[in-house]
Amino acid sequence: MKLIAFNGSPRKKWNTATLLEHALKGAKGNGAKTELIHLYDLDYKGCTSCFACKRIGSKSYGHCAMKDDLRPVLKKVEAADAILIGSPIYYAITTGETRCFLERLMYPYSVYDKERSTLFKKKIRTGFIYTAGANEEMVREMGFDRNAQLTEMAMARIFGSCESMFVTDTLQFDDYSKYVSTRFDPEEKKKHRDEQFPKDCKKAYALGIRLVRKGV
Repeated sequence: MKLIAFNGSPRKKWNTATLLEHALKGAKGNGAKTELIHLYDLDYKGCTSCFACKRIGSKSYGHCAMKDDLRPVLKKVEAADAILIGSPIYYAITTGETRCFLERLMYPYSVYDKERSTLFKKKIRTGFIYTAGANEEMVREMGFDRNAQLTEMAMARIFGSCESMFVTDTLQFDDYSKYVSTRFDPEEKKKHRDEQFPKDCKKAYALGIRLVRKGV
């Protein structure tokens, strides 16, 4: 089994990346090969509506025709058994890099037929890890989870399955006194981080196991 994780955060050593690393540890502990790709290291754009992936007789039918850093990455997805995408929530949705990646990932396999069929040639497991500075109540109130569900539905339709986890009330800064952030209580933030984040890391570890375990 091969699990590829994509870090859609610009930070390589913070909440999202840490959770992805725990997920990969869970997968690797169950015999899977793993890889972590930082999307912000790549030079690419979102879908440009060239429609080459939809054109009848096109050499790029069912595949993205754009030639940039995502081309070899999308090839890797076709050889993977599971993919996991992690992203912070920025203004109620995933980061711009993540959205651009998802457009390029999903659109070439989506068919404009009555059955809304997929051109992806096999079923793989997919998952999301979302991180948010907002607390759980605000995530529900602002509809962050509902926004995410729409993308998850598309992922499940195209690739076969999708599951996700939200990690809320995350610690955004090492030192809150250095930033304009009076909306937050730094001590409460730190307490939540110390008590809850280790539990969230364990959940991510378990998610990594589920994505690669046979028969699940």
